[in-house]
Amino acid sequence: MGLALVHGRARAGVRAPAVKVEVHLGGGLPSMSIVGLPEAAVREAKDRVRAAIQCAQFEFPARRITVNLAPADLPKGGGRFDLPIALGILAASGQLPQDALREYEFIGELGLTGELRPVDGVLPAALAAAQAGRRLVVAEGNGAEAALAAGLEAYTARTLLEVCALLTGRKPLPAAVAPPHQPADGPDLRDVRGQAQARRALEIAAAGGHHLLLVGPPGCGKTLLASRLPGLLPEADEAAALETAAIASVSGRGLDPTRWRTRPFRAPHHTASAVALAGGGSEPRPGEISLAHNGVLFLDELPEWDRRALEVLREPLESGVVTISRAARQSEFPARFQLVAAMNPCPCGWAGDASGRCRCHGEAIARYRARISGPLLDRIDLHVEVPRLPPAELRPDAPEGESSAVVRTRVTAAHARQQARGGRLNAHLSQAQTMADCRLAARDQALLERAVEALRLSARAMHRILRVARTVADLDSSDAIATAHLTEALGYRQADHGAGQQAA
Repeated sequence: MGLALVHGRARAGVRAPAVKVEVHLGGGLPSMSIVGLPEAAVREAKDRVRAAIQCAQFEFPARRITVNLAPADLPKGGGRFDLPIALGILAASGQLPQDALREYEFIGELGLTGELRPVDGVLPAALAAAQAGRRLVVAEGNGAEAALAAGLEAYTARTLLEVCALLTGRKPLPAAVAPPHQPADGPDLRDVRGQAQARRALEIAAAGGHHLLLVGPPGCGKTLLASRLPGLLPEADEAAALETAAIASVSGRGLDPTRWRTRPFRAPHHTASAVALAGGGSEPRPGEISLAHNGVLFLDELPEWDRRALEVLREPLESGVVTISRAARQSEFPARFQLVAAMNPCPCGWAGDASGRCRCHGEAIARYRARISGPLLDRIDLHVEVPRLPPAELRPDAPEGESSAVVRTRVTAAHARQQARGGRLNAHLSQAQTMADCRLAARDQALLERAVEALRLSARAMHRILRVARTVADLDSSDAIATAHLTEALGYRQADHGAGQQAA
């Protein structure tokens, strides 16, 4: 009777829980069974493993083989357990030394020829293996991803035979090497002509982590502005960048190890469903709001989105996480993103334009704007009108604005002030922190209360105005919120109020 234990990792959301692959060889007719809540891809591993072992010139034992994936109540999916199952069979049958397995974890899918193929979700497994103090062996195609985990000894192999040569001491495996980081060469803010107010709002949004709504006619530069926001944000620190990279790793859409520090910019089409935004599936995977974690989510043509899809944004905009519940399991994904939304002021797109070409009546405009719920708009800090530019401002010889690098310097300084003061960006302040860090002088408090009453704003909107004013003060390197800072913050709410009055 033979028994062997091999360490592996499952995939559960953005976590990689440990799995012990126990292989038992017993008496009876030759057979192989896999237990421990395996899904179809895992149950099919027995055929891949048998062929791979035989192609590697090892003996596949003619015994009753039982493979247990513990813990038994954790669902296991994919081909990531092929390699540990094969090694467990070889160790239980005495063809590999069992002692050599203790300090390693193994992840990889096997081809029929014994080739080791890459799988999804290796980065969370690498981070977990480093925390557990064990080494990790992965397919060659996963090496660069595994090497991103600091403090981990990761090795790559092309075949099952190479892994067996490592365990028997005949030949070491090459260490996984992370590729050099390639900074993203994104679009520059200097490409945006004119639009001084929108550029200023973009800088405030970047400095405080605030959400932004751009309202204007077609072709005025809303998408152009939104695409410049990631370039204004400072590079994410290692912990935040690894968290974002882990989400990309488990999404099934691939992770580029050369750009793992680049902040994401996601721009789904307005036909995307609620599941595409929030995530889901029988085996929950992250959606667009999680793929935009620590980056920017851009929703163009906001009123054209399905209202049910937009409503899934409400809780993540406040909490920074999204929980996906299914009958068999529940997964939680980070979703701390910056929302930039764009919309036309009316169905034809030209309401309020100086050309007077809009022929939409008030009821049509009201219906158009009513497609977006009040609670969702209430959670967007900055509402900015983006007017159509006169042709003179679009000439090639027209003066350029500041570059992204210049604005990013001010944004980085504002981030540093916020982290030193409260340990987080202003947009993420709690109510108690808002009251402590956003105090106003008596006359400014009275001004705020009159504005809230006149604009019929909610308590949430009032707190968001205070946080925006705090960000404006941080950009001005001011310890206190002055009247000018507060009035500028109020102006970004009056734009939406004025549009609503026009629609009425």
